[in-house]
Amino acid sequence: MMVPAPAQHINTPRPPAGSGVTHTVLALQDRRHQFSSDRMGLLLLLASTLLCGCIQSGIVASEDTSFKISSVTLTIEPAEEVPRNTNVTLRCQTKVLTSGSMALTRKYTIFKENRIVHTKMTESSDDVLYLLPEARVSNNGKYVCQLTIEGEALSSQPKKLKVMGLSKPTLHLNRTYLTEGDTVTATCSAPGETGVFGFYFYDDSVELGDVQTDSNRAQSTLHFTTLGPHRLHCFYTVDNMPVDVKSEESNEVIVTVRGLSIKPVLEISPENNVYEGDPLNISCRVETSGLNSENIEVYLSQDGNSRWLSMGKTNTKHRMTATGPQLTFECMMTMEHLKKSERRNVTVIELFSAPVLTMSPAEVFQEEPMTLTCRSEKVASEKLNRDELSYYLSSNQSFASNGSGVFKVKALKTDHICIAQARGIRKTSKVLKVHPKVAVSVPKISLQDKPILEQPFHVLCQSAVGSLPITYILYSNSTKLKETVVHLPNQTALFTVVIYNAKELGSYKCEARNGGKRMQSEELVISAIVPLSRPTLTVLPDLSDISEGDQLNLICAVNGTPPVTFRWYREGDKHPLRITTSAETFKDYEVAVVSKQHSGLYYCEAENRASIMVRSNPVDIDVRMALWKKAMIGGIVFLFILLVVTAGCVLHYRSKRGKRERAPELSVKPSSPKSDDSLTVTLTHGTEVYKSASDAAAFFGDKEGRATNGARGSLASLPADFSNRSSCSFPATV
Repeated sequence: MMVPAPAQHINTPRPPAGSGVTHTVLALQDRRHQFSSDRMGLLLLLASTLLCGCIQSGIVASEDTSFKISSVTLTIEPAEEVPRNTNVTLRCQTKVLTSGSMALTRKYTIFKENRIVHTKMTESSDDVLYLLPEARVSNNGKYVCQLTIEGEALSSQPKKLKVMGLSKPTLHLNRTYLTEGDTVTATCSAPGETGVFGFYFYDDSVELGDVQTDSNRAQSTLHFTTLGPHRLHCFYTVDNMPVDVKSEESNEVIVTVRGLSIKPVLEISPENNVYEGDPLNISCRVETSGLNSENIEVYLSQDGNSRWLSMGKTNTKHRMTATGPQLTFECMMTMEHLKKSERRNVTVIELFSAPVLTMSPAEVFQEEPMTLTCRSEKVASEKLNRDELSYYLSSNQSFASNGSGVFKVKALKTDHICIAQARGIRKTSKVLKVHPKVAVSVPKISLQDKPILEQPFHVLCQSAVGSLPITYILYSNSTKLKETVVHLPNQTALFTVVIYNAKELGSYKCEARNGGKRMQSEELVISAIVPLSRPTLTVLPDLSDISEGDQLNLICAVNGTPPVTFRWYREGDKHPLRITTSAETFKDYEVAVVSKQHSGLYYCEAENRASIMVRSNPVDIDVRMALWKKAMIGGIVFLFILLVVTAGCVLHYRSKRGKRERAPELSVKPSSPKSDDSLTVTLTHGTEVYKSASDAAAFFGDKEGRATNGARGSLASLPADFSNRSSCSFPATV
């Protein structure tokens, strides 16, 4: 856009690109007095400056540079594996694609084992270097370089640096000659090394101490428990995840420890032939040989006791009763860092052995009397009379004393302990757990399945209460059949039985035993179920006499144990004709009025509690026609035959009449009869009945030609309506 011309006569330089409106206004105000005569020019100049600033700002804003980080590469120079003291350089190279010429702000981050070790911000595209002068083992690890531009980041592939070798540690002691109880300060150094260290101090192969620090030197105060020379050395480790790197061993320094003429003294009285219950006197003291005893303390202790028996400055004493079988005492003295001790063992002879608690009888039932005996088998007769022993019985219910050690109690489920005591010595027996047996209850006998003849079935027997194991015995009519033993709770005795005689009525009992207790069940009477025989199907009336309208009965009969379920079927039907259950071994199916549709094959099936279905042979039933129908058909047949015969006769007659008509006719002129005269014709067997007037004329023409009244017959003399009848009948005598 063009700047207006009036603004050009002012010799004011154009503001730089991106300068603000505020700077322009201030410049104009400074020159206001010089150009007060031309205010219009100032206004034009202000407008022009604002316009140029806006245009230039728009140009800068439009230069929005886009970019893409193409690659980030990390290299280790001179090599990834170098010796100690090598100057190592990590070089990060990047490639960034841009769409403009504006410089981008780049953030470089170098990581070691996921920890930031170096960061750099720059607008340059040059390689970024991370220097490791005189590299150490502590510099070992995986390194990654990451480039970030305006929130977009890309990382290089990791590179692993391995620096070989550690400096040899040095050991220094503040003194090498010690007196018993003195300490020495040891300093172990790792010259020139950096990182996190662990320093370890050794006396030959025995570790004396360790120090963890981030410094390359460490101190430790050491003291020695034995006299003589000690060969000390140290080494260090550098923490280098995931494993530590160990240095070689340092120089060896010899320390000599001299002893002091001071020692603890332990005295026990008596020391030999000590019996349980004897008093023991123990003393613990220190022989100082003239040394200063201000810092000395003595402690008397016994093995197995976490607390000391007594303690003092230079001596201490303790009195106790001897208990066996062996006692170990220790007298220990301490003086600053010095510790010395003396140990002694005392063998204690057993005065009497621990009692043993037994019960009699070995098996007993609840609430029954039983005997518990408590006795110490061994007694030191030279020291103790057996009569001096006292026995006590301790249980959950009672606490009783008896010098003989024999206790009469009731058998209950409880734990008993026996205690023997003499001269202040108490000894306890092991726990005797008494579990008295529970007598069996009356067993219950039952059937598990159906008792079918000649097939095995099972009889169950179980007592609800009773200690295991329980022996069950099955009897049949007082005869022992079988025996079984049950070892598991809630287990039932199972007996397999077979009945071979259908008439046999079995009487069974079950007996339960556990120890001396036995109980019998109630009697169980079992009658075997006889499976059904093959049914026979009987038909009434006889198969040859079944006619329509008769009553039909199909009787199905079997042999076996009732009740029996009967079913009648007709072949072709899906469902049975009848189903019924009867307490008898036969049953019938009745058809009140039989018809031709009832013809077919019939059979029956039967089933009882043996659950075996049996079927009869099929019976073919043919229903014949009723007698009245036969008679009617016979009459119809007779009439039909009669009609056929009659028709044959008529045809035969007509054939003869035709022959006569072909002969010469006689001329007869009959006299006209009176209209009321009647004509009587007598027919014999075989006479045809004529169906028309012409036949009748021929019939009469074949006769003598005379009427009953003596007049000659003539067709004209028949009644006027005769010729019009299709059929006629004459009074005839047969």
